[in-house]
Amino acid sequence: MEPLDVIVVGAGPIGLETAHALAREGASVRVLDAGPVGATLFWWAPSTVFFSSPERIAICGVPIASADQRKTTREEYLAYLRTIVQQFDLDVRTYHEVLRIERESAGGPFRVRVRTNAGEHDQFARHVVLAMGDMHKARTLDLPGEDLEHVSHYLRDPHVYFGRRVLIVGGKNSAVEAAIRLFRVGAHVTLAYRRAEFDKRVKYWLRPELEFLINKGKIGFHPCVTPIGFTPSGARLSPVDEELAPAGEAFDVEADDVLLLTGYVQNTTLLERCGIELVGPQRAPRHERTTMESNVPGMYVAGTAAAGTQVGGVKVFIETSHVHAERITRAITGRWTGPAEPGEHEHDALPEA
Repeated sequence: MEPLDVIVVGAGPIGLETAHALAREGASVRVLDAGPVGATLFWWAPSTVFFSSPERIAICGVPIASADQRKTTREEYLAYLRTIVQQFDLDVRTYHEVLRIERESAGGPFRVRVRTNAGEHDQFARHVVLAMGDMHKARTLDLPGEDLEHVSHYLRDPHVYFGRRVLIVGGKNSAVEAAIRLFRVGAHVTLAYRRAEFDKRVKYWLRPELEFLINKGKIGFHPCVTPIGFTPSGARLSPVDEELAPAGEAFDVEADDVLLLTGYVQNTTLLERCGIELVGPQRAPRHERTTMESNVPGMYVAGTAAAGTQVGGVKVFIETSHVHAERITRAITGRWTGPAEPGEHEHDALPEA
């Protein structure tokens, strides 16, 4: 079997943008994903709105049309990604889980082991781009009762929470947005956060709304607390000080649903199987910044996959990762005929690795 020039692992926006850029320069490219196109976005709650403007999350030079000229929703962006695949006739294979990637000889092609419903098989490529994202699973708290049916790390369709008592643990974007949305569908919402004030990086249009609703008594708020366990009737919270040390007696909060919106982490299993070195507190894959090539020759990282598990604030996301497509395409093909984007390197927020 003649190997492809490139296999891209991950059919998210940067994976698709990189595949398009490589194909435009004449490379034979295939995209593999364990789930659907835009898999991470797929588990977002319906109608979630992007923080970035449409212009900043557009890929492949194709504008994003918005019915109301506002920020893009989850549904609009998923439709947009599907259109990108169709418009450029990208070779995208969904529900193709990559199990391992090996090189049988120095300088030879990579053997990519793939699992589908029909079984396992091998595909071959001279280069591999890992663009599988960084939000594969929830950051668990490892507390008693965390596996109870009414405790979840994911916000479902807000409609299912109508009339229910919902305790939300967290104080960043996902928790704040969930609190407002659930209040507006008729849920009885209480928010618990380990700090006295909400994170300053909360979307600028959400924080004033939440603070207003709390001040008016519409949403309950327990500041400076952390959960220590969960019961069938709710959660047990413990007061903490600024150093997050115990600062008082624990108390119970009754809830029909508990949402632990405390962030997500990267699954590094495939990276480790490939022999890619993980560095720093984020366990980011080691790579050369100007080419995105990892410590494994011929294997590249792109998009948020290059950041590892982002701690201390998200710095690598769609709008800061467009340049990865250019870097990888130049490194593999030696060419780049895409549009120049003035200032894009100034916004490159990749951690040093």
